[in-house]
Amino acid sequence: MQITASAISLNVADPQASARFLIDHLGFTEQLAADGFVSLARADAGMNVIYLRTGLATFKPARIAGSAGEGVLVVFTVADIDAEYARLRGEGVPIETAIETEEWGERYFQMTDPNGVVIQLVQWV
Repeated sequence: MQITASAISLNVADPQASARFLIDHLGFTEQLAADGFVSLARADAGMNVIYLRTGLATFKPARIAGSAGEGVLVVFTVADIDAEYARLRGEGVPIETAIETEEWGERYFQMTDPNGVVIQLVQWV
């Protein structure tokens, strides 16, 4: 097997709002879009982020068609967590969990997009 690309697909009520959050605050670009669907990319992210509108009839398997806001963290590792924290706070991004460092060396903070998806930035120290 050869994997040629990777993506995470998240069900949200308003795909455009979540897409705009990643575009405006994390530098993603829109690759594809249609009614109820947006695919975003960033060359250094290692994966695309796809937002699907909750309730699309084409979504399968139906048993997992709920909202991505429950039990999901989207995590990106960055080079300077403190600079990103200051920048995003300055942009007025809603911070879910203030910056902290775990005993195993994970320094991170969490923010929430307009659909309640938690985005975590982390730096290993």
